[in-house]
Amino acid sequence: MKAIIPVAGAGTRLRPHTHSTPKVLIELAGKPIIGHILAQLEGLPIDEVIMVVGQKGEMIKDYVDAHYRIRTSFIVQEEAKGLGDAIHLAKAAVGRDPALIILGDTIFKADFGSLLDRPTSLIGVKEVEDPRRFGVVETEGKRIVRLVEKPEHPESKLAIVGIYLIRETAGLFQAIETLYHRKLRTKGEYQLTDALQVMLEQGTEMETFPVDGWFDCGKPETLLETNRSLLEMGGFKAPDFPGSVVIPPVFIDPTAKVEHSIIGPHVSVAAGSHIKQTMVSNSIIGSKVLVEKAMLQGSLLGDNATVRGKLCRLNVGDDSEVDIY
Repeated sequence: MKAIIPVAGAGTRLRPHTHSTPKVLIELAGKPIIGHILAQLEGLPIDEVIMVVGQKGEMIKDYVDAHYRIRTSFIVQEEAKGLGDAIHLAKAAVGRDPALIILGDTIFKADFGSLLDRPTSLIGVKEVEDPRRFGVVETEGKRIVRLVEKPEHPESKLAIVGIYLIRETAGLFQAIETLYHRKLRTKGEYQLTDALQVMLEQGTEMETFPVDGWFDCGKPETLLETNRSLLEMGGFKAPDFPGSVVIPPVFIDPTAKVEHSIIGPHVSVAAGSHIKQTMVSNSIIGSKVLVEKAMLQGSLLGDNATVRGKLCRLNVGDDSEVDIY
């Protein structure tokens, strides 16, 4: 079995952070998004992980090569033509093997042990209140009867969470080629959901499986929600900094410095950062960040940022400097 992880998206909803850092390298709860994804693949019978990357793909390759020994290949999507096109680029690497597809902005907690033995293709789903920004599944029991990408008027609240186990990969690649031939695009792009719908229409059996532990990393607010959830699940030990107060759950890298501050709850602090005379809660602090004499809540601070000032909510990209008087 092969795993395909498409990570070529520009991450426009997470700007300014994604101007300088690929979305999957944004760190929360102790590791980048791609690290959380790869951790879920450990122990599965996967022969190779195929990552489809875009601009700054070398940064992703450097991280994976430095931290994981799993066999990994990298394919560049030169032009943003959609998720279906990104998956099709992996055709030669996959061959006729079954494939586990995991979207790069999805952190999940799922037990694949029992799923891998099921004979049909599977799509992970979760019921959501507003499914209009997701692919949506319509079912009869567990059997999928229709798939719709980002419907204006959804007939179902079962959202596709970005995890797919495809048995008939030859049929999937042929379905994507059908989209090319017919020039079938949704919102200007070749969508994986549309290709899977072609497979359904050609008689391929697909079923759903529930994914309760699904964490969306597509927007600043959902990234903060995911950070909170992972911290609550992670069992991180709150470090002791004399003269400061740490309110769990938090993750603070051992190389970070905290002086005369109140940290937490729900704060992640990456390597090399320095926080002094500051109150911070519900925030993600990147690496080598200086925060001084500030009060932060619900904030994202990119790597190498500097913030000095007063009570506020910030979304600050890498290498920024903010002084608030």
